[in-house]
Amino acid sequence: QVQLVESGGGLVQPGGSLRLSCAASGFTFSRYAMGWYRQAPGKQRELVARITSGGTTNYDDSVKGRFTIPRDNAKNTVYLQMNSLKPEDTAVYYCNGYPPTPYWGQGTQVTVSS
Repeated sequence: QVQLVESGGGLVQPGGSLRLSCAASGFTFSRYAMGWYRQAPGKQRELVARITSGGTTNYDDSVKGRFTIPRDNAKNTVYLQMNSLKPEDTAVYYCNGYPPTPYWGQGTQVTVSS
């Protein structure tokens, strides 16, 4: 059974940093592209970053240069390093495969506010 458990969110001031973690289980993690998605209040869920099984990354323009998405296949974990955070980054962040599977975790709340 696929499980995705996100953690690491919190309240941070504009310009601050957070690192999100996603622990995956129930599938052969190293074989799959993974993505981080976010959903802000009143908005649709959107993809912000993805990484292939081979380590190639791609970012939405809104986070390019500020976020990175490393993965550790030995730990079945994908991360989202978020720097220079802005209030518009406030959202619930989820990880999933890319393209996404039906199995969504609970997400982790990121709030950027002074």
